[in-house]
Amino acid sequence: MAARLHELRSSAGLTVRGLAARMGVSAAKVSRIENAVTPAAKADITAWCGACDAPGNAPDLIAMSQQADELYVEWRRRHRPGLLHAQELQLGIDQRARLQRSYSSVAIPGPFQTYEYARAMLSAFARFNGGEPGDIEAAAAKRVERSALLHANGHRFVVLVEEHLLRQRFGGTALLRGQLEHLLELQRLPAVAFGVVPFSVERPNMWCPESFRIYDRELVQLETLTAVISVAAPADVALYERAFVELGATALYGPAATARIEAAMREL
Repeated sequence: MAARLHELRSSAGLTVRGLAARMGVSAAKVSRIENAVTPAAKADITAWCGACDAPGNAPDLIAMSQQADELYVEWRRRHRPGLLHAQELQLGIDQRARLQRSYSSVAIPGPFQTYEYARAMLSAFARFNGGEPGDIEAAAAKRVERSALLHANGHRFVVLVEEHLLRQRFGGTALLRGQLEHLLELQRLPAVAFGVVPFSVERPNMWCPESFRIYDRELVQLETLTAVISVAAPADVALYERAFVELGATALYGPAATARIEAAMREL
């Protein structure tokens, strides 16, 4: 829904402030809706379409918003305006969260990626989906901007990664070495709790699930091969919080996590 509303505003040639003025609301509200932080109510959608001179789009968009509690965004629609646009949307969500909890069994989480790692990930995604857009460098740089929040006041991060990611030579050996060196630096930051779930850990309560991110206690994002799914129902958010706690109980932190990263670097 956020992506469709953004497309309407862009097609109308309106800025966030310009659209807000036409709708009679604050620019902050328009930004929250467009960044999928605040869901758009029926009245918001009607006013948005009217302000964009596209009132005929309102009925379909309202019906779409009422179909499910989850926001399901197809990858192709999310990236149609380019990879940079998707990263800008993600940066907005990150900036609004005070506590971000990430679990990953697939790749090093975005705010912890080096530019080279981010670029390799985005390039692989683009090639897999049929091309390599011209904004990959800008998109990778925008993704790395998320790491600035690791140093900002008022933001905290708890990160859990499966140990195999420390040895997964995505993009090549040199790229992975640089990424591991970067992790050694970031895990020492006061706002970061970095955990490694070991290969050999006993898993009495929690298997290895899909990667997910929890923003405060309000939103969960998970990425599949075909989509980004945003979960906002309180009961479902609580379920992911429970999974995060179970996984966190099996992880190594501090010097023990450092030792696992250094062991992976020696193997390189």
